[in-house]
Amino acid sequence: MPVDPTAWVAPSAVLTADGGPVTVGERCVVMEQAVLRGTRDHPLTIGTHVLVGPHAYLSGCAVEDEVFIATGAMIFNGASLGRASTVALGGAVHIGCALPAAGWVPIGWVAVGDPARIYPPGESQAIRDGLSEVGGFMQYVFGVDAGADRGAQMRAAMEKYTRGLAKLYR
Repeated sequence: MPVDPTAWVAPSAVLTADGGPVTVGERCVVMEQAVLRGTRDHPLTIGTHVLVGPHAYLSGCAVEDEVFIATGAMIFNGASLGRASTVALGGAVHIGCALPAAGWVPIGWVAVGDPARIYPPGESQAIRDGLSEVGGFMQYVFGVDAGADRGAQMRAAMEKYTRGLAKLYR
């Protein structure tokens, strides 16, 4: 993954292309210990004038221009953040979620669905129901059988994931 020679990335930030590209636009700041991952099925793209705060985690998502992602925020595979949106401290934008332009996820809240619905962290059943719209996390990210028990899902997911990583790093 080439980094533009004029770019500066905090030495403790992690940019990793796990089989898919990571693209960061101009005039972005990626702060310390942020993790940016691209995957085979979900490349990571970040527009221009974007701030990614410390300890943020972005995996396989699309971030448009002028977005603020605060400390500890998490943006998951297939999610998209519209122009000038905000994910506050510790907020999460879950798999396949589409946060609109100027959308806002409050501190610690969770966005699910397309279009995004925003829930406080205590609304775990509503969050789980929103994730089921895309088949659930394990099916969406790893392509495993959504109807299988968790043990079977984990065995299948880890077999696929470790096999894919072995191909990348050999």
